[in-house]
Amino acid sequence: MRILIAGGAGCLGSSLVETYVAQGHDLMVIDNFATGKREVVPELPTLQVVEGSIADRELVESCFARFRPSHVIHSAAAYKEPENWWEDAETNVRGSINIARCCDAHGVRRLIYFQTALCYGRPRQVPIPVDHPTAPFTSYGISKTAGEQYVRMARTPSVSLRLANVTGPRLAIGPIPTFYTRLRDGRACFCSDTVRDFLDMEDFLALMERCLVDGAPTGVFNVSTGEGHTIREVFAIVADHLGLDTPEPPLVPCGPDDVPAVVLDPSETERAFHWKARKGFDETIRRMLAWYDAHGVTDIYTHLAPGK
Repeated sequence: MRILIAGGAGCLGSSLVETYVAQGHDLMVIDNFATGKREVVPELPTLQVVEGSIADRELVESCFARFRPSHVIHSAAAYKEPENWWEDAETNVRGSINIARCCDAHGVRRLIYFQTALCYGRPRQVPIPVDHPTAPFTSYGISKTAGEQYVRMARTPSVSLRLANVTGPRLAIGPIPTFYTRLRDGRACFCSDTVRDFLDMEDFLALMERCLVDGAPTGVFNVSTGEGHTIREVFAIVADHLGLDTPEPPLVPCGPDDVPAVVLDPSETERAFHWKARKGFDETIRRMLAWYDAHGVTDIYTHLAPGK
């Protein structure tokens, strides 16, 4: 395959790059390195790296014309600054339009879009079924949901994956790297009174392999273990991993721009792709912590507004 990955220097994108380079596919990565790291996508004979934004229509068109991808994975997203609606709209909406239009114009065989579970807003039921109405209320969620709608309008066969918290190399967002760095450095922590689902990168990559197959199902799918766990449970595993006998941290109520429980129902995905997550919660978190032990934590980002 000739695979173009938008956002290939992020956590998900870079893991895909490592996987597909090892499999011998030809790759092109487009990334502006706002959150991804340049060093994780080195120039290789089978890997071309283009620095720039997918919001730049001419740049995207030139990349498609030059590389002529057979498959496209849209992993790029703006989320670094929750109040920067302009950048969210440029990357997540305009950028998605550019990707979708170029896929149609160049006969791409499959387009995979990564969507946030925040597209459901504050769900009326948990686990959240894939046919639950979308009702995002943050700039990130709104813009990603608009981008998903444009992708679904394309003629190119597409799959939109609504993702749980995928844990794996270079994860730089959420409670796991936050607790790891703060506890390691002897700093205080608190836990939000929320529930989330966590998916191991190995399980995610197994699903991606099936999504790229010609003739595989298209449409919108939840990607999750289907199991919810409290943030306090994550804290307990991190403290145990570090060998700390740490008192339970304060429990902070869910903020106005957060969601009490986000747990996705993957049953339709399991049926359509004959796939199921294999890694359990404890193993998933500990595998992530072992990676931090070996490689460290660099940046930590959040979808939440400052002070929330």
